[in-house]
Amino acid sequence: MAPYEVGRLAGAVLDSVGSVVVGKRDSLELVLAGILAGGHVLLEDLPGLGKTLTARCFAQALGLDFRRLQFTPDLLPADVTGSFLYDQRKGDFAFRAGPVFTNMLLADEINRTPPKTQSALLEAMQEKQVSVEGVTYRLDPPFHVLATANPIEYEGTYPLPEAQLDRFLLRVSFGYPTADEEWEVLRRRMSRRQEESQLTPVVNSHTLQAMQAALETVQVEDSIGRYIVELTAATREHSATLVGASPRGSLALLLLARARAVMSGRDYVVPEDVKDVAVPALAHRLTLRPEMWLRRVDPGFVVQEVLQNVAAPASGALPTYAGGYAEQ
Repeated sequence: MAPYEVGRLAGAVLDSVGSVVVGKRDSLELVLAGILAGGHVLLEDLPGLGKTLTARCFAQALGLDFRRLQFTPDLLPADVTGSFLYDQRKGDFAFRAGPVFTNMLLADEINRTPPKTQSALLEAMQEKQVSVEGVTYRLDPPFHVLATANPIEYEGTYPLPEAQLDRFLLRVSFGYPTADEEWEVLRRRMSRRQEESQLTPVVNSHTLQAMQAALETVQVEDSIGRYIVELTAATREHSATLVGASPRGSLALLLLARARAVMSGRDYVVPEDVKDVAVPALAHRLTLRPEMWLRRVDPGFVVQEVLQNVAAPASGALPTYAGGYAEQ
């Protein structure tokens, strides 16, 4: 599939989701970029700002099998992955698949459950498989986790382990709508005359996989690749960070920048693509020093400082991995 065709379909998906989710185009573009890049998305914000609705609308517009799992303090790992149950008719144990066996899993309020249950998702998110009682089951592609989370300061939440945060390709927040946007929400609800809104699929799972495969054709020039590495390395050296972004952060920047390029109809990455996704891709991977938490320094502010301090490249050279150094 050509990049411009991917961009056209991505725009149609965003228009469809935007017909229900009001006024959050930038955030919706980031969520779709995460899906096109083949990753998982963490939607972190206060209750009632459209996180669950966004996940459901994307599943409908993308034509994916969708399941929702409400994370609670008493949820067990087997409630996520599934378990073996005794079948009296066959006289043997049979595996009952859990809700993780789907195309898009909405892990609702993922930080309301203890780390033991949160960790049940780690293998599925990274390896696209589930191991139960020594037996490994592959998850059918595409597989994406859209997790919603309340801020850590909110009562009754557990901090997500750093290892699990690192598995999310990016973290997106919506924020409160403007007065006009909030009125539009009410107006659409009255004109709909029902609570639920149903979207017609724009693509299906096979088309989505073709769109994701098209990202591999997007060219990344060497200087931009090194720019990505320098940005990630700078987060480790910043005075406010205890632990900076890992190489997985560099990979997230690369994949998301490719997705942004394709959504713009380009088959090459420009520095602005990297800058647009830097904060969502890196901020949740940083561990700040304790004194920074006391001063309420936001990790996103650290990434913004890094963007200002690291010079963006200006080069027209072809990528070396494509087999040439010639100037364009």
